[in-house]
Amino acid sequence: MLTKKQKNLLLFINKKLRSSGVSPSYEEMKQSLNLKSKSGIHRLISALEERGFIKRLAHKARALEVIKLPETASANDIYNSFSPSVIKGGLDEEKPMSNEAEVPVLGKIAAGTPVEAIQNEVSRIPLPNNLEKNGDYFGLKVQGDSMIEAGINEGDTVIIRRTDTADNGKIVVALIDEQEAMLKRIRKKGKVVALESANKNYETKIFGPDRVKVQGVLVSLYRNF
Repeated sequence: MLTKKQKNLLLFINKKLRSSGVSPSYEEMKQSLNLKSKSGIHRLISALEERGFIKRLAHKARALEVIKLPETASANDIYNSFSPSVIKGGLDEEKPMSNEAEVPVLGKIAAGTPVEAIQNEVSRIPLPNNLEKNGDYFGLKVQGDSMIEAGINEGDTVIIRRTDTADNGKIVVALIDEQEAMLKRIRKKGKVVALESANKNYETKIFGPDRVKVQGVLVSLYRNF
């Protein structure tokens, strides 16, 4: 059983690692818990390490690895490095509102088994109000359930900002071998690229850097009810 401060620190470290791929500094951890000194952080980290929740990485300054999370942690706690802005309601992809900026929908994207590479435009949808109108975006219909713990369900339409680079921990559209596209969380380490699912039933896929091309980063999604 973890104390409230231990759990909050563990979740903060996990969030920082997933969003940036880098452990938070002791100053950041101190501020996240509103502690007055860093000595309290040292004690909390030692307690988490003793209980098997984290591991200090040798030969790296302040480098931590999260081994496990408390069973009481929710999916939002685990994957809160991405909180999709969900536009709910009756989206009619065939009849977008004419006065709004539009996003082309380029077919389906796999959140699970890879599908064929992104196809040509099949419809258009309104651009969410929270996104910059001069950005370069496209939409994809989600197929599969490998990203459900990140709040992305089968049938959602994800909005992607077109880019060929992405920070560690971002959810991206990755093109594999110029043939297959998938929606995954990306992590890069040396000459290895890992594409992670947000579903414990799916394994992480490992590729060489020459096999993976980032097509865009997830910024929002539509969901019909």
